[in-house]
Amino acid sequence: MLFYNFKYELKLLLRSRWIQLLSIILLLLFGFAARNGKEKVNKRTDNIVAAHEEVKENDEMMLKLLDSVEKGLEVSASPWTIPTSPMAVGNYHPRVAAMEPQPMAFVSVGQADLFTHYVKPKVSGDDFALNFTEMTSPVQLLFGSFDLAFVIVYLLPLLIIAFSYNVLSSEKESGSLRLLAAQPIGIQNWVLQKFGLRFFWLSVLVIGALIFVCFVFGYNPFAQIKVFFGLVGIILIYMLFWFALGFLVNLWVGSSAKNAVALLGLWVIFVLLVPSVLNQLGNTLYPMPSRTLMINDMRALKAESTKKADEILDNYLRDHPEYALNDTTQFRGFYHRYMASQKLIREELAPVVNTYEEQLQKQQDWVSKFKWISPAIIVQETLNRMAGTSTRDYESYRKQVVAFANSWREHFMPFLYNNKDFSQKDYPDLPKFTYIPQIASPSMGMIIILVLSIVVYLMGIIVYSKKTKANIITT
Repeated sequence: MLFYNFKYELKLLLRSRWIQLLSIILLLLFGFAARNGKEKVNKRTDNIVAAHEEVKENDEMMLKLLDSVEKGLEVSASPWTIPTSPMAVGNYHPRVAAMEPQPMAFVSVGQADLFTHYVKPKVSGDDFALNFTEMTSPVQLLFGSFDLAFVIVYLLPLLIIAFSYNVLSSEKESGSLRLLAAQPIGIQNWVLQKFGLRFFWLSVLVIGALIFVCFVFGYNPFAQIKVFFGLVGIILIYMLFWFALGFLVNLWVGSSAKNAVALLGLWVIFVLLVPSVLNQLGNTLYPMPSRTLMINDMRALKAESTKKADEILDNYLRDHPEYALNDTTQFRGFYHRYMASQKLIREELAPVVNTYEEQLQKQQDWVSKFKWISPAIIVQETLNRMAGTSTRDYESYRKQVVAFANSWREHFMPFLYNNKDFSQKDYPDLPKFTYIPQIASPSMGMIIILVLSIVVYLMGIIVYSKKTKANIITT
């Protein structure tokens, strides 16, 4: 019977042009989405390369100036920019702290529209106020980007609904259900086979379209076979959930029109309503501290530290005797006082910054705690992590940049407080930033969605059994 259903379903889908239509739609959607994602990755890469090229050119000029100064030649440069000063090197020749795009970054733009991908920390910068946000089009931020993640999370369920909303109801409405009832198979098993066959054919089309667009846009899916299988796995499990919903609705609701309305309502709930509600509840329960108040506190501390600059410097040198070895009062300049004051300001503002980070972490934990309610949240989060564009990735990047900014600053402190000039031989020892990406694992998300799919399937079996018993009793 299964072979007969397989053969009959394939002929039905080919004659109704469903397979041909879905093939064209999936290729167009996946192709256009992958193209948009690839363009954003290329733009991101070009910006990072341009920043590195700028640093390289500035370094060449710096080394020429150092060579001229060390040879006793006159240079046409402002005194405060001459690189023999460690503060001049630290401020005017910073390194690029870049977040390089991951191989699958084209799959999901994620948080890439909200955050910048490279910064240049300076010795006189406020690392607690490093701004990782990037102003873009408010319309684009509202609706998001048309990438593969958008197609998978939002549009693929709609295609599944259109593909499966009337599997049983169409047989009822055409009058052929009576003939099917005479066959040696239960209605629910027959419906399950129909859904299984449709899931199989749509899976083949989705995987084929995904492999095609990957090769077209320069990504070899078999180069990182484990990652690609993870991507295919989360897509298939997500599709399985929506087919399970279609199975439940077909057995429970009845007519084609009601089935379509019910499935679209479930799409609105799982894809739009639940994520929005969880996000709003997270913002309400764990509101972010005022950034304006933090800036006001920073300005007040700066004003106070300016008045007590000498006292702060004395305390700083007392706590760091290794910097006071060559210290004499006549060599105390602006940067000696400024750097000591900045350290005090960072320590004073640390509780405010920690509170900001703690509230942000609580919001993320809140969403993670209840994300199992909506498979759309799980899939979107998983795709973001696989692409390296999730909130967790950018938070990790921010922390790595702050740590590098501290290393960059501390590298020049011995030069400054020991009144030592920067020379060409010190150039190779300048700190360099290397971004360490997070490791993404979609296994947990796949398990959660699979469990939800099984639960929905069992609900369909139970609902149909009760419905059948009720019909027998009434007749």
